[in-house]
This record gives sequence, C-alpha cells and structure tokens, in this order.
Amino acid sequence: MKTNSLDFDAQALREKILDLAMRGKLVPQDPNDEPASVLLDKIKAEKAELIKEKRIKKTKSLPPITDDEKPFDIPDSWEWVRLWDVGSITSGGTPKTSEKSYWEEGKIPWITPAVMSASQNDIVFNNKDVKYINNLGLEKSSAHLIPKDSLVVSSRAPIGYVNIVPFEYTTNQGCKSVSLYDDTNKQFIYFAIKNAVPEMNRRASGTTFKEISGTKFGQTIVPLPPLSEQSRIAAKIAQLFALLRKVESSTQQYAKLQTLLKSKVLNLAMHGKLVKQDPNDEPASVLLEKIKAEKAELVKEKKIKKSKPLPEITDDEKPFDIPDSWEWVRLGDLTAPVEYAMADGPFGSNLKKTDYTLDPEVRIIQLSNIGENGWKDQNVKYTTFEHLKSIQRSEVFPGNIVIAKMMPAGRAIIVPNKDKKYVLSSDAVKFIPDTHIYKDFLIYAINSNTYRDQVNEKLQGTTRPRTSLKKLKNFLIPLPPFDEQKRIVTKTFDLFNMIG
Repeated sequence: MKTNSLDFDAQALREKILDLAMRGKLVPQDPNDEPASVLLDKIKAEKAELIKEKRIKKTKSLPPITDDEKPFDIPDSWEWVRLWDVGSITSGGTPKTSEKSYWEEGKIPWITPAVMSASQNDIVFNNKDVKYINNLGLEKSSAHLIPKDSLVVSSRAPIGYVNIVPFEYTTNQGCKSVSLYDDTNKQFIYFAIKNAVPEMNRRASGTTFKEISGTKFGQTIVPLPPLSEQSRIAAKIAQLFALLRKVESSTQQYAKLQTLLKSKVLNLAMHGKLVKQDPNDEPASVLLEKIKAEKAELVKEKKIKKSKPLPEITDDEKPFDIPDSWEWVRLGDLTAPVEYAMADGPFGSNLKKTDYTLDPEVRIIQLSNIGENGWKDQNVKYTTFEHLKSIQRSEVFPGNIVIAKMMPAGRAIIVPNKDKKYVLSSDAVKFIPDTHIYKDFLIYAINSNTYRDQVNEKLQGTTRPRTSLKKLKNFLIPLPPFDEQKRIVTKTFDLFNMIG
C-alpha cells in the first residue's frame, strides 16, 4: 500500500479474504463443532424426505469428487461437496416478450444478469428496477418459481454475479438458482460461490460469450465446514468486507481531495500567484518575438511553410488578469518550427484493425494511454513500420506532447521513451512545442482548468463529446517568462509530491 496516496487493490484483498476463508484459515476451528460429515448425512436425509413427498425431483447420482478436483487442502472436520449436494439447482426461462398477457399486472419478480449488475457488490439482491411476470407467463414459459432466500447466480454475460434473494422470484435463462437445504448457512454458500467464480469460468463454454450449463454449475465443488463454523466464517467475511468498503470510501474521498488540491495549485500557478515574479526576467513578450522571428527566417529560407496566422486575442477572451511580464497566447502559436508540429491522428481507413500487428513495431497511442497523471502503459496495440510510411504526419516521438480529443478532452501527457516508434490514434493530437518554451510548464498549463475549461465549453457531440485540432490550437494559455516557467514547474512538482 502506498501510504502517500492510499492506493490499494480492494478487489485483490477481497479475493484473499475469500481464499483464506475457504481454506479454513480465517477463523479457528472448534473441536466441539459437529463435523461436516454429520451435516451432510442430515442433508441427505432431508433431501430423501423431500423426494418422497414429491416436493423435489430425484436427480442423477453425482460423480464422486476426485483428489484432482480439490484445489487445496481443508480442515479434517470439513468436506468437499458439489453445489447439488447442498441445494436444488433451478434454471430460468423467458415468457414471450411480445405476448403482453404474460407480463400485464405481473407481480412475480423476473431476474436477469443485467438486473443483477446493479446489486453485484451486495449480498442481498436489492435492485428495484426488476421486471415482473404474472402467473400465466410463469405457466407458459420454462421459468420456475424459486423459494425466497435462494441464491441466484448469473451463468452468462457475465458468469458470477451472486445474490441472496429475500423473496420468491423467477429468472431468465442467464441465471441459475440454488435453493439450499435447511442445514446450510446461505451467507457462507454465497461467499463459497463467489470464490468459485474463476473456476466456473474455466469450465464454461461459448464463443460470443461464455456460459456455464446447469449441469456444470451443479457440479461446482465448494468446501463445507461444520454448520457453526459456516456462521462464524460468514460473519467474519462480512465484517472484513464492510471495513474494506469504508477504506474504499475514504480512499475515494482522499483521491478527490488530492485532485482538488492539485487543481488549486495549478490554478494559482496559471494566475501568477504560486511563485514571485522577478523583475530581472526577460518578459514573455520578448520570448514570443524570438519565436516569431525564427519562424519568419525559416519561412524566408524555405525550410518551413508559412502557416496561417491564428486570430488576435481579444480582451473579452482573456479569462482573468495575469502579471505584466506574462502574455496570453494561443497554444498553436507555441509550436516548434517543424512540419506537422501540431497534427491529428489518422482517420477512418488510414488506420484499421487490419493494419495492426502483433509484433512490437509502431506503438499506437490511444486514449487509454493518456492518463490523469501521465502515460498509462496499457491496452497495447501496434501497427507496422511499413504502414507508418503512409501516415507519417501522425508519427509521434518521445518527448512530444499528446492531447486527448475526448474522454476527457484536453488531457495531455508527454510521450515516454520506451517503444521503438509511436503513432497517434484518431482520438488524439500531437503537439511539439518550441524550444523557447519550457515543456514541463506547458504540460501543467494544458492540464490546468485554465485550458481545460475552454475545451469543455466548446465540446461537440452527446454520446462521445469531443474537441478538434483547430479548437485545441486556438485555446488560450497564460505564458510567463522562461525563467519563471521553470520556477513554477519546480514549485508545482514539489507541492504535487507533498499532496501525493
């Protein structure tokens, strides 16, 4: 755990807690507990009585559990069982959706994996958006009425949502239900099923999406402790999970505070209030004149093409006052005097999935790589060196700045020096700054609310709001003298480290 940021993997901790619990290492065994073998005999007797009373159907004999199936050792007082050993397994069905008479004035809850999604982190099912069928729908479909306090498990899309349902219900085909016999603790079985989800996924089949059949689901093995120990284990897991939720909540609140504090630091920096101005610094106006003069000379020498000038900045555009030695500038005026110093990624057919390669040739920079705190090395995709030749304007080099055009638009990173070559995706823009500008200052400026607010004000689209290369060029940043840029970066870096 990183104590400066409270970073921790809550899901990994949950999985570890479940693993220890299922191995008998979370709570101590009590030699006075009636062993699970006696419990199983009681369950078998109850099951036989229910079959005799025709309340459940007799099922085929289950295959014995082999040593190869047992994933780990358990205490001597425990037993390995299949889910079918501790409860009856029921699949679901869907009444014909076009037949309104099956759904009108329905009062029987009808649970699906999609509905379970909202309750996936809860022990007890509590989604009030569930659909309802009526008795006719139940009669005319393969759905079954399942007793309250049964466990519902999604068996496809995805496998592994689990809830205890505190009322009678039905499900569609994407769920399996376990109605436990009396001598079993439902909370313990809930946690045992959660722990068995990875193993269920391994035994599932399907191409479009994986699904575990009712037979394979019923054959899932879980460890069964004595009944009293089941209760102790379930209570301990619930206690630890509740503590984890509190820590997660605190971590999220701390992360929000960190973000707010960093935003405040950048806000002070962009207003010229983070470090003192030095009257001996060469003003930003002189720096800008140097940039213009060097570009004009290169145009005269025909080394670069003359670019279309960006609009003059009006007083109405300036969001706030800045020190006298600073200047408001458009981002596009700070580009290096090179071709395609600010350019889009390739569009449409210029970079298709058929252009991808498994070989580590040209790394494609995607939105998922543009993190809030810099480069995120995930979602790795490559195209070929050969294909790069046809999209040369979108090539990116280590040290270049890349700006996201969406999700969230305006976020910027510096490209690391780790892959052989880089190229943009269509959702990003590269920006090569002039050497007269301190690049680390520009990253802070682009990621500040001063710049990002302008981006957000002019986003287009509803489903996936985005900005454009033209807009990114025209948005304003406040530019201090070069030496002050350095001082701002040093101070900001130190404060960010303190914040975490």
